[in-house]
Amino acid sequence: MPAPSPTLPARAIGGFTAEAFAAHLESQAGAPAWWLERKRAAYATFAALPLPARTDERWRFSTVQGIDLGSCVPATGAAPLPAVLPVKAAASLVFVNNRLVSRSAPSAELESRGVVVTTISEALRRHEPLLKAHFMAQAQRLGSEKFASLHIAFLADGAFIHIPRGVELSEPILVTHAVSGADAAIFPHTLVVADENSRAAVVDSFVSIPGTGADSRQLAVGANDLYAGHGSRLAYAAVQDWSRETLSLQLNASIARRDARIQSLNIHLGGRQSRHESLSELQAPGAYSEMLALTVASGTQEFDQRTHQMHQAPNTKSDLLYKNALLDSSRTIFSGLIVVDPDAQKTDAYQSNRNLVLSENAEANSLPGLEIQANDVRCTHGATTTRIDPEQEFYLLSRGIPRAAAHKLLVTAFFEEVLARLEDAALHDAILGLIRTKLDGAALA
Repeated sequence: MPAPSPTLPARAIGGFTAEAFAAHLESQAGAPAWWLERKRAAYATFAALPLPARTDERWRFSTVQGIDLGSCVPATGAAPLPAVLPVKAAASLVFVNNRLVSRSAPSAELESRGVVVTTISEALRRHEPLLKAHFMAQAQRLGSEKFASLHIAFLADGAFIHIPRGVELSEPILVTHAVSGADAAIFPHTLVVADENSRAAVVDSFVSIPGTGADSRQLAVGANDLYAGHGSRLAYAAVQDWSRETLSLQLNASIARRDARIQSLNIHLGGRQSRHESLSELQAPGAYSEMLALTVASGTQEFDQRTHQMHQAPNTKSDLLYKNALLDSSRTIFSGLIVVDPDAQKTDAYQSNRNLVLSENAEANSLPGLEIQANDVRCTHGATTTRIDPEQEFYLLSRGIPRAAAHKLLVTAFFEEVLARLEDAALHDAILGLIRTKLDGAALA
């Protein structure tokens, strides 16, 4: 295994030294040779790459000096069970500090039809071909190659979900990833394979466990892989509510095949500094990708969102809508690119970033973009930044509603355009409850 490059500053390696990697690799000794080799290659890449620089266009507007791996090391040790979203689930997995601590299996009927809800470590033994084909199958291109390599190198476990051909789930699968301890680092991963003409929903929840060092520095470098086979429908929601001292980097990737539909919703609430990258590949005619996100930024939080909508075949459609509400001295960055390949005629792509600024000191940055190589397409993109409508505010105040409560109502109404697209009413209400809780603790007046 290579030693870290001596030319890199210590902050670029942090606690993820060659010795720490050797210890992790030893814990993975029973894994297949290709898995271990991929980890070795990933660690070499991680150790060789520098941290992001201010001059890197893919990190434009980001506070790159805050990306410091510091003394964080892979989390270990027992912890209390985290709170889970109040959503009725077809099956569930709970991970704490990179290890499975609780699970509920699918019903006997679903298992008899081949539905798999298990861990990556078990999938290495029982579903190796599927895992090998779909794990981190898309190359990173939005700036976080170093952190993707760190994730692969130190990944201990995660969720593996397989929905066989023609199977439809009436309830979502719920996965919870939690971190406990000061200077703790976790590497959550969820991989979903939805075969032809299947239908499923998966919910990821990311939390820090209160009272266990959650008020100290923590690091979360997560990823997910979503694969929707021909004619399948896959809904995915991720709810991020890390502690306020967490540095979070999340890498999302989805692939939609012929006539497949993927809906991906990301909720951003927690963290000191959070970077979210989302790649969507539309690989065959009729593929459709719906990319949604909601962010509540308060205090000095920074949320950095980078997206890539890749149309690689004719008659594909993508629809992106990211909404941010900014309070106090918070910052958001949105940088999105629609890419249409030369053969992707009849593409229909939409991209919109809308920001609601509730403080004179908040800052919203938007960089929507197009890269079109076909001549028969319909592509639109745009961004808006606005404040609360004075007439709407006056209407509520004139009816005796306090200013803070009025602003809370207007923010949740601003978000409802996205939340209304959820088919699961319980998930809608659970997410709305988390948003209201964060707004209750923010300076809305």
